[in-house]
Amino acid sequence: MFRGFLELLGLYNLTYNELLWVSLGTFGQLIFFTRWIIQWIYSEKNKNSSIPIAFWWCSLFGGLITLIYANHIGSFPFMLAQFIGLLVYSRNLILIYKNNKK
Repeated sequence: MFRGFLELLGLYNLTYNELLWVSLGTFGQLIFFTRWIIQWIYSEKNKNSSIPIAFWWCSLFGGLITLIYANHIGSFPFMLAQFIGLLVYSRNLILIYKNNKK
């Protein structure tokens, strides 16, 4: 059953090390995707389109994990996109926490 699932995903012929890297990249993307669900629920709850702090944290951690994976597979465009995103996510968190101290 597990073999059939891996074959379906095209992951059956991967080495253990490759499977770990693909799992890490997938985990990063799942964290990154979760931010949209968090934002949607938060906005529905508040009846207003807004972005919670958790959105930026998921963006930062998901982006960082995905950057590590992009570096591993050697994809410069993928790394560049993730790096630029990390700057934006970090800056938003800095601004949020800086304004909360006032």
